[in-house]
Amino acid sequence: MDTKELLKKVRKIEIKTRRLSDHIFSGEYHSSFKGRGMTFSEVRQYQFGDDIRSIDWNVTARYNEPYVKVFEEERELTMMLMVDISASELFGTGNQFKNEIIAEISATLAFSAIQNNDKVGLLLFSDGIELFISPKKGKSHVLRIIRELLEFKGKSKKTDLTQALRYLSNVMKKKAIVFILSDFMDDDYDNALKIVGKKHDVTGIRIFDKYETEIPKIGMVPMQDAETGETVLVNTNSKSVRKKYKINYLKTVAYFEDSFKKSGSGTINTRVDESYVKKLLGYFKRRN
Repeated sequence: MDTKELLKKVRKIEIKTRRLSDHIFSGEYHSSFKGRGMTFSEVRQYQFGDDIRSIDWNVTARYNEPYVKVFEEERELTMMLMVDISASELFGTGNQFKNEIIAEISATLAFSAIQNNDKVGLLLFSDGIELFISPKKGKSHVLRIIRELLEFKGKSKKTDLTQALRYLSNVMKKKAIVFILSDFMDDDYDNALKIVGKKHDVTGIRIFDKYETEIPKIGMVPMQDAETGETVLVNTNSKSVRKKYKINYLKTVAYFEDSFKKSGSGTINTRVDESYVKKLLGYFKRRN
């Protein structure tokens, strides 16, 4: 992708996702993800209806009339986007590939975060750590994240979510809002997820294509594993083959749901040809 084409794609995603974050997600994001707690703001005169537990007795005694302490939410948070860039994300049978939807969702979340004056960071992973961008504020920083999501080429085609989660635990010392965007075609990551879930507010966003859920009946078809490169001839007319594929797929989805639930984390499932806007909004509202 040349520079001109890249800038055009970045601008297109910015316009679409910024409009969503401006008009739809910023309020939902703010109420869904709370700050670290309440911090002291000021002292003011007591007003009818104020909680008597907030009276500042020292100031009240000094001025001989009641004053109360005012607290406000300590809002500033850090969002980390953990994005799977393994080869299986380069799949899609509709108008968009999974990695393109991932870029849009990531941009929407990032713009929502900076509107609330939060920092945003990025971790790209395959079966290793491909890129880490430290959390920062500002539009130019988010645009850099979008550029990397669109342009970055990973060294490996495989996936290892466990290694990515362990890396996050090491680099993120303070609590963060963590979104993991992947198709979650991996296993044995439940223990690493539990550790991250104890410290951070984690949500797994599973992006999938409708033709990954089951094999259509179209005869003998050569199929290649995107991550291993292995090609096998599959008889899609065989009922047992289609059933086995379906069982394996459902097992992967069940493992994803179960692992996130046990770690106290949230999940979103969105198909490439579905509206991720509705899925995100529904998730934010359920958290309120």
